[in-house]
Amino acid sequence: MIDPDLKRSLGQMTYNANVVACRQGALVRAYTSTWTYQVAFEEPIIAISISPKHDTYPLIDAAGWFTISLLAGDQIEPAQYFSYPGHRFKYVGDYLDDADGVPFVRDCVAWLYCETFDRKQIADHELMFATVTRVGEGRLKEPALTYSSRKGWRIADTPARKPGESVRDKLLRMVEETDS
Repeated sequence: MIDPDLKRSLGQMTYNANVVACRQGALVRAYTSTWTYQVAFEEPIIAISISPKHDTYPLIDAAGWFTISLLAGDQIEPAQYFSYPGHRFKYVGDYLDDADGVPFVRDCVAWLYCETFDRKQIADHELMFATVTRVGEGRLKEPALTYSSRKGWRIADTPARKPGESVRDKLLRMVEETDS
């Protein structure tokens, strides 16, 4: 059990909201995940954190692949839909499209087809590492949908610095001033 103070602090962490999906024959399962990561620069490697208890897990386990739909800020409805176990909605939502057997969320920013190559059990979840072998571009100019358990759904679109302002250049000047 996580200490309540620690839990409140962890709840401040904000992540992009994505939908992870897989297909096995006619059966498609998907879930909203904020625990999806790019883990390398030189290779297109992604990691997801998934509970083996989740209904999508056995499909990914058997298929050896999954997709990640990167959600836009206006896609709260599909994000919320896929964040609950499917049996609550009896799979009535019509949010997924298909590209040659690959499920992805309609109108997403982009989707990634990922082939798994390694796994690591961590506490109650499993990290799955995968190579992105296919991509579908969508609304790339749209801001991302983000989520934090303390702040809820947000749209990531506010610049953190003024146009033309370079924090890097400012820091380099500070270093130069201390060296002289």
